[in-house]
Amino acid sequence: MTDGPNQISRENGKRRVVVTANVRGRDIASLIAEVQEKVSQKVQLPAGYWLGWGGQFENLAAARQRLMIVVPGCFVLIFLLLYTALGSPRDALLVFSAVPLALTGGVTALWLRDMPFSVSAAVGFIALSGVAVLNGLVMLTFIKQLIAEGIPFLRAIYQGAVTRLRPVVMTALVASLGFVPMALATGTGAEVQKPLATVVIGGLISATLLTLLVLPALYVRFGQRRPTANVITLSKQNLHRSTAIE
Repeated sequence: MTDGPNQISRENGKRRVVVTANVRGRDIASLIAEVQEKVSQKVQLPAGYWLGWGGQFENLAAARQRLMIVVPGCFVLIFLLLYTALGSPRDALLVFSAVPLALTGGVTALWLRDMPFSVSAAVGFIALSGVAVLNGLVMLTFIKQLIAEGIPFLRAIYQGAVTRLRPVVMTALVASLGFVPMALATGTGAEVQKPLATVVIGGLISATLLTLLVLPALYVRFGQRRPTANVITLSKQNLHRSTAIE
C-alpha cells in the first residue's frame, strides 16, 4: 500500500496540481510579485512542468489592462464634454484641473486607511472625477454669466465663488455621505465596497475645498477677461454721439 493523489486533474490533456493560498494584510499584486521572484530564484522545474498564476491575481491583471484603456478614455470624454459646454479649451482645462485635485484626496484617503489600490478603487476614481468636474462646471459657468452681464472681472469671480459655495458643498455632501455606510462596511463584499467609498469620500473632501479656492485663483490668472460695465457704457455713449452727428 502506498500513498497517492486522491484526485488527478487535467487541463489540455496535461496533469494539473493547484496550490491555493489566502492573502491577508497586503495587496495581491505585491505579494505575487514577491512570490514570483523567490520561485524563479529557488525553484527549478523539471522538464515538462510549468507554472501558472491565477485566481484573483489573474482577474486583477485582466482588469488592469481594461482600466488602462477605460480610464484615459473617460478623461478624454470628460474634457470633450467640458469643451462643448464651455466653448473654450482654456476654460475646459481650468475645470478639468479639479480632477487631479480630487485624485490627490482619494489617494490620501487610501493611504490613511492603509488600503491598497484595487479595481474597485479605480472605479471610485472614475466616479469621483465626474462629481469633481460637475462642481467646477457649476462655479465657472456662473462666473462667466456674471462677467457677461457686465460685472467687473474680479468682482464676478468673488461673487460667483461665494454664491456657488452652498450648491457645491451640498453636492459634495450628498455624494460623500451616501458612501459612508460602504466605507464602514464589515460584512460580505466589504473588500469591494470600502476602497470605492474611501476614494470617493476622500476625493470629494479635497476637491470641494480646493475647487472653492484654487479654481477662482486659476481663473483670475488664466481666465478670459471681458469688457467691464464702464467700457460697455462708454461705447454706448460714443454710439449715441456718432448717431447725433450724422
